[in-house]
This record gives sequence, structure tokens and C-alpha cells, in this order.
Amino acid sequence: MMIKTFVEQRRDVSKSELMQYIAFCQMLPGASSTQTLTLIGYKRGGLPLALLTLLIWILPACTIMSLLSFLLDYLGNQQASLHVFRFIQPMAIGFMIFSTIRMMRVSVHNPITRIIAMVAAIATFLIFKSPWIFPALIVSAGIATNFSSKRIPQKGMPPKKVKWGNLVIFFGLFLLAGIASETARKQHWQQRPAFNLFENFYRFGSLVFGGGDVLMPMMYEQYVVRPTTERVERNNPNVLKMSQFEFLTGSGMVRAIPGPVFSIGAYTGGMLLKDRGDGMHIAGCIIGAVAIFLPSALLVLFFFPVWHNIQKYAVVFRSLEGINAAVVGIMLGAVLYLGNDVYTAVSYHAPAELWKYLLVIIATPLVLLFTKVRTPFIPLACLIIGWLW
Repeated sequence: MMIKTFVEQRRDVSKSELMQYIAFCQMLPGASSTQTLTLIGYKRGGLPLALLTLLIWILPACTIMSLLSFLLDYLGNQQASLHVFRFIQPMAIGFMIFSTIRMMRVSVHNPITRIIAMVAAIATFLIFKSPWIFPALIVSAGIATNFSSKRIPQKGMPPKKVKWGNLVIFFGLFLLAGIASETARKQHWQQRPAFNLFENFYRFGSLVFGGGDVLMPMMYEQYVVRPTTERVERNNPNVLKMSQFEFLTGSGMVRAIPGPVFSIGAYTGGMLLKDRGDGMHIAGCIIGAVAIFLPSALLVLFFFPVWHNIQKYAVVFRSLEGINAAVVGIMLGAVLYLGNDVYTAVSYHAPAELWKYLLVIIATPLVLLFTKVRTPFIPLACLIIGWLW
């Protein structure tokens, strides 16, 4: 779509420029499609047009996902039947299986990447409740693939100096968000949830390699699994949390709408603050959308001016090889963990319907892999099946 629109029709960029933008954005954490479009706007009209492009790109999807959070909240308050949404949860796991297979074909292609993916999958499944497992695996994998220079040798001499001054804002905001969030928690500020929400989402947007499919497990661990651990229930009972049904419904429905998968931030932010009144519910949607996309925009705009120097370092590409393999392992481990969670819940509450859930989990990636059915039709089909079946 980008080639057809921006290269062939509008001629905003050349094909080689667009390919360079895509390659550059794949190296950064965050929403890569959003970053690519932001760069096209930056190239055509500088910073003002880049920011306007970003806003127009994310606004429709974030608005729809925000409205979905109000719809589910309304249905829950009215004690209306949410039966129609029940197959969206296993469908979301099916989408993750499809994404894992697709990324595996590209990122796991030699012995070291296979080992990294396998270790990451096992570690993710066994230590999923630890918030440090994701960044630890990504950093470790980036280091592991730098022990050998045979696959990706250093070509020529890298530049002696790269100007990193522009990143002060990015890391400064990261640090300030963390300090404000922790201070709000310890001193029990009245608006503590808003500060905690901004810090959480800014951190997600800063650390996620692999797009929305890696964002989902991180959010699931933070808001569904972690709040139920004994340590958190004892020391931090007011932590932000949501139910498995609420989270997996949103992560499935985001596939049915146009726009970036990162718009799940608007939905999740709204659901996390919905019990604190309509004003905070709206604030949660806005904070979630802004905080999840802000790191992507800052990184792409700050790193791009020094891209020509960065790409001369072979260490960057070696690290990326390991990071991508770890991402595949994280997704596979998350699929196993989420699948086990859904299996346990359905076996307890509705054992007679277990086979239906398993059928949706298996059928979703098969349809995506072997048919030409467009992605948005699958969630719609699951809603219809949930209504009729």
C-alpha cells in the first residue's frame, strides 16, 4: 500500500528511500508502520508534517478502540450478555500463532538464532510472571549474536563519533516518567493511576521489538497476570489491572479495524481507569494512546539524522539478529502461556465448550496462512459465530 500510494501515485519518496525507511524502522522498538509513515511526512514537510501525519494515522484506530472500551464497560454495567465476544479471546491467540510462524520464517535461520528462540520460548513460559523477563531476553540475545563476526562482518571503518544529543529528551522523559510513577505510588497521590499508566505505556513503547504481537504479551503480564501474584496483592493492592476477558477481547478486536495494532493502548488505558468515572475513563484512553506512540515518534525522529553513521556499525545488525530471534521465542512462549490460561479458565467455567475454543485457536492461523481471507473478516466472523453458536 505504501509503495502504491507514496512511490507510484504521489511520488513523495522513491522506492529505494521507502525501503531504507522500512529497514531503519525495523531496527527500532515501537510501531514500525507508524514510524515509516512519520518519516515520509518528515521528509516531505519537516517536523510539523511528521507530527500531523502521525496524528492522522493513529486517530481513527485509537478512537474506535476507545469507543470499544466504553461499549464493553456499558455492557458489563448493564449485566448484558457478552456471549458474542467469547470467541474473540481464542482468536487473539490464533493471531499470535500466525505472527510467530511468519516471523520465524524470517528471523530463525541458523543454529544460534534457533537456540535463542528456543531458550526465549522456554524462559517466557516458565517465568512469564516476572516483568523483567522480556527486556532481559532481548538484551541477552543482542549480546549473544555478537560473539561471532563471521555471519555479519564489519565492512570498512565505522565513524569515530555519533552525535547522541537528541536522545536526551527520550531518555529524560523515560526517567521522569519512572520517578513520577513511583513517587505517586509511594505517596498515594490522588491521580496516581494516570501517572502509573503513562509510565507503563511509555515503557512498553520504548522496549517492544516486533510490533503489536510482542506488545500483547507484555501488557498481558502487566495487567492480567502480575496483579494476581501474592507479592503484588500484598504490597500493591491498588495496582492497575484488568480481566483476561477484557484484555483478550480488545487484543482480538484491534485486528478488525484499520490502523496500527498499537492502538490497543487507547482501549487498554480506558479499561484500566474505567472504574474511576467517565472523566478518568476518557483520560485513560488519551494517555494510553499518547504514551504508547510517543516513544516510536521520538526514536524515529531522533535516530534518523544519525542513521547513516549507525548503519556502518556491524554490531548493530548482529544485535538485531539475536533480538529478532528472541522476539520469536517470546511470542511462542506467550502463546503457550496464554493458551494454557484460556484452557484452564474454559475447562473450569464451560468445559462443554472447550472444543469450540480449541477449534478457533487452530482455525485462525490456518485461515491466515492458507487462504486469501482478509484479516478484519476473521474477528467479524468470530463475533457472528459467538452470537449464533
